[in-house]
Amino acid sequence: MTETPAVDVLIIGSGAAGLTAALRLPTHLKVTLLSKGAINSGSTPWAQGGIAAALGGIEDVEQHVHDTCRAGSDLPDVTVVRRVVASGARQIDWLRSLGMPFSSEDAPGETGTEQLHLTREGGHGTRRVAHAADHTGRTLVETLLETVYTRPNITLLEHQLAVDLITTHRLGLNDQPNRCVGAYVLDLKSDHVHTLRAGHVILATGGAAKAYLYTTNPDSSTGDGIAMGWRAGCRVANMEFMQFHPTCLFEPRAKSFLISEAVRGEGGILLLPDGTRFMPGYHPDAELAPRDVVARAIDSEMKRTGADCVYLDISFKGKAFIEQHFPMIHARCLQYGYDMTRQPLPVVPAAHYTCGGIVVDEHGCTDIAGLYAIGETSHTGLHGANRLASNSLLECLVYGEAAAEDIAKRHETGKSKTLPLPVIPDWDDSQVTDPDEAVIVSHNWDELRRAMWDYVGIVRTTKRLERAAHRIALLRREIQDYYAHFRVSKNLLELRNLVEVADLIVKSALARHESRGLHFTRDFPERNPELAHINTICNPQSQRSTT
Repeated sequence: MTETPAVDVLIIGSGAAGLTAALRLPTHLKVTLLSKGAINSGSTPWAQGGIAAALGGIEDVEQHVHDTCRAGSDLPDVTVVRRVVASGARQIDWLRSLGMPFSSEDAPGETGTEQLHLTREGGHGTRRVAHAADHTGRTLVETLLETVYTRPNITLLEHQLAVDLITTHRLGLNDQPNRCVGAYVLDLKSDHVHTLRAGHVILATGGAAKAYLYTTNPDSSTGDGIAMGWRAGCRVANMEFMQFHPTCLFEPRAKSFLISEAVRGEGGILLLPDGTRFMPGYHPDAELAPRDVVARAIDSEMKRTGADCVYLDISFKGKAFIEQHFPMIHARCLQYGYDMTRQPLPVVPAAHYTCGGIVVDEHGCTDIAGLYAIGETSHTGLHGANRLASNSLLECLVYGEAAAEDIAKRHETGKSKTLPLPVIPDWDDSQVTDPDEAVIVSHNWDELRRAMWDYVGIVRTTKRLERAAHRIALLRREIQDYYAHFRVSKNLLELRNLVEVADLIVKSALARHESRGLHFTRDFPERNPELAHINTICNPQSQRSTT
């Protein structure tokens, strides 16, 4: 047993939420931040649209609150929504102080005191999305990292995959309230599992859209934080609400490349293969309807007509406009032979954003003392049954700051030092062997994602969900047996997490006997007012403690 050096804060995840938390923490605290891949390889760099922010005062804030609650099918917590939205202008000012090059009215992509160019996206009643051309996420991560690199108190560790959280109850210390004291982490370069001890742990690992066969997300979106938090004893909520982005490029070589909501926000229209526009028949806002409406409409039209895809057309805006507003999307599409300045783009829906997650309070605190969850890993109450476009990056910024402030306050008051960190046993792999058949992992990975796509997709039925539950139960047992007998690997750990999250999604969907937002079931096609509440699941094998 080796007593490893402890840090004040361990942050698992290097996207917008994790980086924001690291920067917002006091510089006298020792912080270690883990990235599963390269430090800039998470989901945030894939975000094209922007950051929704009410910049025009109280009236704009209230309109943003209204749009968020409407998009979320009346399930968002209004108090949470108002707190997050009211912080938008301050978060934008903070990013600008770090040098974030938001697009301006006169010179997109340049920084300064110019009036920000604001775009409009689906579900928004007005233009309020601040952006950096069509690569806001990438630019945001670059901006945050530039400052992180100047902070000597922050240590960045790349290619590190957390295996599981370490809690006092896991260590057998059941005579005290359960709290998180670190994590076991697999170094993907050395294949060695090491122990990280920490006074506070922040989960910022992103979502779980990789549970589906087709997704806009990078390969790293395997629900790691949600699964680890659930296994440790945290509640999860609203896992049935998986957002499918309506418009991903229908091109196998592009790996579900996302075509930003902003393309429709700037006037793009959806067409059938014969050139017929169809969205006005589904919603008064047509292409600017909430994402769940647009995704279901596309799905319905594809099934009705037998088409492999529909088409998104903005070519009528002209080459200069498109190259100015969507330079990255235009260039990427050209790589695959599609010129959006001259022709419509073939698009289909794909799994995009996890609206549920680990239940947290206004500070990002989970049910376990010392453990926080922020960003897409968490359920804050902001999104409800559907995420309003570009609210996600704002949520990352707000809760990254909130978690950092709570940790700082606890250090100031001495709360975090009332109990010393225990000695943690080293990871023991003496009773396991090297994997004998890697094909088992890859086969189960494919089977899980296909089952989720076929049975737990845009349109659901009770029978489909029950079939998915049966298959997932079989896969869980097989994967757990494999995990118990063989040394851990990246693919095995991610598959273990994905099957856990898939099980939570199906359980949540079976428990909601209505259609609301992203959860649409043919067996209960209407909204039930009596179910206007979050769908919380508790782990019966775990005990909860308060923070």
